[in-house]
Amino acid sequence: MTNLLGKTETELIEFVRELGEAPFRGKQIYQWIYARRALEFAQMTDLSKPLREKLSQTAVVTETKIERVFYSSDGTRRYLLRLGDGREAEAVFMPEDRRDTICISCQVGCAVGCKFCMTAQLGVKRNMSAGEIISQVVIVLNEVYGVGSETPHGTNLVFMGMGESFLNYQEVMQSIRVMADQNGLGISPKRVTVSTSGIVPRIYEFANEAVRPHLAISLSSTTEEQRNDLMPINRKYTLADLMKACREYPLDERERMTFEYVMLEGVNDSDEDARRLVKLLNGIRAKVNLIPHNPAPELPYKASPMPRILAFQKILTDKDVPAFIRRPRGQDISAACGQLAARHQAQG
Repeated sequence: MTNLLGKTETELIEFVRELGEAPFRGKQIYQWIYARRALEFAQMTDLSKPLREKLSQTAVVTETKIERVFYSSDGTRRYLLRLGDGREAEAVFMPEDRRDTICISCQVGCAVGCKFCMTAQLGVKRNMSAGEIISQVVIVLNEVYGVGSETPHGTNLVFMGMGESFLNYQEVMQSIRVMADQNGLGISPKRVTVSTSGIVPRIYEFANEAVRPHLAISLSSTTEEQRNDLMPINRKYTLADLMKACREYPLDERERMTFEYVMLEGVNDSDEDARRLVKLLNGIRAKVNLIPHNPAPELPYKASPMPRILAFQKILTDKDVPAFIRRPRGQDISAACGQLAARHQAQG
């Protein structure tokens, strides 16, 4: 069966041509899938019944299904999703007053092996297709607001779920281009942030993309030795090479590069670490998100106490480095940063 979600309008027109149908049917299907978020052919009521039956025999919109939804006391929702081959991935919905944020996955598991992240415990099973990536967004919006209903405000997307975005580069970029189409989902790249642990060659490639979202660097260490230990990807793409790529990255006029820094008690949270971070970021228009570690029984780390995080933050801001403390969301349902591990239970 052909999965239609993830295809462009041009590709859908070609698909219906191969079925012996007129090209405008491809445009209709495109509108139903992306503008109205219809995931069943039966919902596409301006298609003839014979065409809907023909489509049902040869294709599906998506094979991704909701396995379970976990609801947090803070309004966050964690979606355990079953893909067409039975593998599982996760997405997280985080409501705010003026916007919603959906945290999406790009791989089943992750190959990078960061020691403070639960997803790393899974290893990597496979890459997700562009259609599977987009399916998370469509399914979450439909579950929250209803099929085809307009959202009350903007939706931000962050590629910060399961997986390393730049190790599935082509499918991630294809999903972003498809979602950006104003005749479809219409999610502007300005509302999208792609996170990487530091796949240096892809940072240079990403810099030259015609459709380019914001970039976030998962940093979490200020020395080569420590980063080798905490984030083994550093042994291949060193901190020095990563920071060089960041300095050469062409930012828009008002854009800042985001650096994510997970605060681990007694590991990377000293005043000296903060001063080194200031030096590392010298010459880069940056902002820093300080992320209190979200603990799990399987991980050997504790979150830095809030007074320590505040002291760390002050060292950065005193040197004119904008630094923000990220409020944990969905900890009680294992939906917070670094907690995604396809759990079938809510383990707070």
